[in-house]
Amino acid sequence: MSSFKEKINRNNLPQHIAIIMDGNGRWAKSRGEERTFGHKNAIEAVRNAINACNEIGIPYLTLYTFSSENWNRPKEEVSTLMNLLSETLLLEAEEIFTKGLRMHIIGDQSRLPQLVQDQLNQVVELTQNNTKGNLILALSYGSQQEIVRAVRNIAQKVANNELQWDEINESTIENHLYTKDFPPVDLMIRTSGEVRISNFLLWQMAYAEMQFLDVLWPDFTKETLFECVLNYQNKERRFGKTSEQISTQ
Repeated sequence: MSSFKEKINRNNLPQHIAIIMDGNGRWAKSRGEERTFGHKNAIEAVRNAINACNEIGIPYLTLYTFSSENWNRPKEEVSTLMNLLSETLLLEAEEIFTKGLRMHIIGDQSRLPQLVQDQLNQVVELTQNNTKGNLILALSYGSQQEIVRAVRNIAQKVANNELQWDEINESTIENHLYTKDFPPVDLMIRTSGEVRISNFLLWQMAYAEMQFLDVLWPDFTKETLFECVLNYQNKERRFGKTSEQISTQ
């Protein structure tokens, strides 16, 4: 049986893939386990996504790791997630470095436990000169909050006469987002069958192709991602233009 990977056109790859990793709780519940069991078994799916992108040369991968709203979950679950994040960073840091990936963090890191902040900073520093791809973890992240933060920073510059109000445009907003150094999202993938984007990269996904999968996150494989990329390549991306305009370019 041939792999979806073999059918992918390497000259038409999405430059930025973003993934909402959903379904850990339901995966665990279907096995008669607590939600935290699902989170612990989701690490292999994370590896699969990272390895798949690395193998075909996707430059940017953003994983929705922990949302700003996730702080409202039961304290025990939040604590487990933070401990799991800490353990995973320790285990995977060398692998991320060896693959040549550069890690970035977006979100309000100040809310994270100090130990996790320190470990994140260590991995970011360790990988800062890597050039084979970018792994972006959205941690304590909410897109609405990100946009509010950007607007406040722009307003402060206007108040300080560093920027004129009539100079504000789309680029101004983009340059004040966490993702200012990254390209817009080309392909967004959400697992678990839910069809919503849950306050994730709202600005950055303005023209993203979106794929909502029935697969629960712990069951996500490299083949799952390869199939999503292949489906992406079968879409006509018009960016507001007509098919006729695209075909003549």
